[in-house]
Amino acid sequence: MGTMDRYSPEDVQRILGLTSKQLERWDRLRLVSAQKEDGERYYDFRDLIGLRTIKQLLEKGVTANRLQKAVSALREKLERVDTPLSQLRILSDGKDVLVAQGTGRLEPVSGQFVLNFETRELQESVRVITKERSAEEWLAMALGYEADKRTRAQAMEAYDRCVEADPTNVGALLNCGTLYYEDANFEKATEYFGRAVAADDESALAHFNLGSVLEEMGQVEEARQHLRRAVMLEPGYCDAHYNLAFVCEKLHAFPEAREHWQTYVKLDPVGPWAAYARQRLAAGGASRTAAKS
Repeated sequence: MGTMDRYSPEDVQRILGLTSKQLERWDRLRLVSAQKEDGERYYDFRDLIGLRTIKQLLEKGVTANRLQKAVSALREKLERVDTPLSQLRILSDGKDVLVAQGTGRLEPVSGQFVLNFETRELQESVRVITKERSAEEWLAMALGYEADKRTRAQAMEAYDRCVEADPTNVGALLNCGTLYYEDANFEKATEYFGRAVAADDESALAHFNLGSVLEEMGQVEEARQHLRRAVMLEPGYCDAHYNLAFVCEKLHAFPEAREHWQTYVKLDPVGPWAAYARQRLAAGGASRTAAKS
């Protein structure tokens, strides 16, 4: 379970319309208890289903004590069911509790089946409430997900939520675009880098990323314009000079390419990339072999 499946007690109160006293009482009765990690109390979605079930049963007239007895009986009779309020179909006739499994009925204490509980409305409530997170919170979550390759999809979703909350969040747009670029989804990468440029035309990194991916897609002249913009905004941006030199060679703009090869060597005089830049200067212009990204 990722952090996006965790809901604070305050979130739960807003989603379900509960009070802190109700949560505390249901905790004492061992109906649904908050989970704990690193000193933080939270509920997961399964807990929300259980809490919603309790609320609806109580609204139908079932007392909390009677519900507690029924839940205890279920735990004893169904060894594999740790959280019966969320894992089973719990019903009431307004007085007692019973459980439906398939076409059968399980009567842990007493009562009649009349009520069915759906989770669709609850999922919608959760969807709405999670949108209330700030852009900074979504960004922090995305960065956490991005640290693990197994949760890249969640990272992308969190970045999207971040830019929903703040469409001008260039960092989120660039990071999400980079994930798409690494997946070789250049069209999506172009979309996100383009949105970053639109949000901040003064971002050299945004222009560099957009120019680089446009070059990958064969849109060489468009790539040159954005790479030119990147080095204009940040003259010491050596990688932008490097890629711009390559793009200029592809366009047979060899004097411009030479200028940027020379600048790159001055900015980054050691290493394999500098050695290659010197080779290009010595060759006097030829086709591209490899660009930096």
